[in-house]
Amino acid sequence: MSTGGQDVVRLGSSSRWPARSERTSVPESSPLYTYLLDADDDLAEELDIRTRFAARQLATARVLEADTGECDLESWFAAVGHGPGLLILDGLVAVDTRIVDRTVTQLQGSGDLLQPPSRDVDDMIERVASWRALSACRLALLDAEFAERVLPWPQIGHTLLRRTQRGAEDLGMLRAISCQPRLEVRLVLFLWHLAARWGRVEPTGIRLMLPLTHRLLGQLVGAERPSISHALGRLADAGLVSGTAGDWHLHGSLDAHLERLTEGSTHLTTLRPARRSTGGRIA
Repeated sequence: MSTGGQDVVRLGSSSRWPARSERTSVPESSPLYTYLLDADDDLAEELDIRTRFAARQLATARVLEADTGECDLESWFAAVGHGPGLLILDGLVAVDTRIVDRTVTQLQGSGDLLQPPSRDVDDMIERVASWRALSACRLALLDAEFAERVLPWPQIGHTLLRRTQRGAEDLGMLRAISCQPRLEVRLVLFLWHLAARWGRVEPTGIRLMLPLTHRLLGQLVGAERPSISHALGRLADAGLVSGTAGDWHLHGSLDAHLERLTEGSTHLTTLRPARRSTGGRIA
């Protein structure tokens, strides 16, 4: 996939604008741009061939590159201004929201549009937003000038709007999952929710190669890390989920998982293991 040359800014050099905190990484300023329709195939497919050729010349955006770890995106959201936002071209970002001493997380990946948290003056509850690159990421800065350049092609704006709506729908799905009282059910539903987008079908089920640590899973489904560890152990003993961060395996199907979790007793520990386990992993 061409990006029109080396049109990326790399974290880690000495020249930075604006100044950054030493605790997090901030993408650098760069005069280089990339053709967005080359970098985002789904966006390009919204246009026919002739229209795509014309739009390609003006649908350009600065590309930022971030290594794994905490990312301070505040200055770049300021640079976005009234534009669409920061479009993830590659990689996986955890968007954290902290209220008092609790943090909830949403995963955003390729094709998703990152936007700054709203500054609602009527909001009486303080919240703190932060971002973490869970894998190396490339972000396209879609500012107000970009939005003006692509006005002749409303399909681009409509597609970006649909992606924003997709993020809101995903939050609704996560809220519904988090309402499940049993942690094992929440975990199973959430992992299958991720599998629909990032999973790989295998003969025995789905393989999910995402860096989901027990702590991160807790932030995603609303539970403490020790509880996540115990719940995953019970799911492994029941032959439903196995693996470690970066390589999870969902055995069977979602329907089979939910049936097994609800059969007979309300406690998963009373279920007879589907297969023998060794060290918390399915043997």
